[in-house]
Amino acid sequence: MAKNKDMTVPCDDGLINIRVGAIIMKNGRFLMVGNERADYLYSVGGRIKFGETAEEAVLREVFEETGIRLEIDRLGFIHENYFRGDAPKIDGKLIYEVSFFFYMKVPEDFEPVSSDFTDDNSREHLIWVSPDTPMTIYPEFFRSELSHPEKYAKHIVTKET
Repeated sequence: MAKNKDMTVPCDDGLINIRVGAIIMKNGRFLMVGNERADYLYSVGGRIKFGETAEEAVLREVFEETGIRLEIDRLGFIHENYFRGDAPKIDGKLIYEVSFFFYMKVPEDFEPVSSDFTDDNSREHLIWVSPDTPMTIYPEFFRSELSHPEKYAKHIVTKET
């Protein structure tokens, strides 16, 4: 089975995305990604490719975005999210996204290096964020939820239409 098509499916005038995100924490901060085009930060991760499991996808995405192979600790969140796209190909389209966020095991000597690009070829960069960092971050619930992690997975729904 080929694993090269992102799990993005057209639905009426919008899209359905199935994605993963990595929760990479160190010294009270969490690792986020920014790019040349956006004025916000987002989680390390990306869309699941057809034929992958969510766990396979998060391991691949972490390696692609940090250059380091990490192990999964546990599933932290399942996030259902409605939002409007802002990338050139999807600008203004309504997107329904289901994301699986995994806590990752982070070694003490973890020093990531980003050399990844977005779908529209914007260079990405990694940044360590604390809950009070005055930038817009997605998902927003990271600010409150990551300061007191639970041992069980939480289901969170966000509607920004």
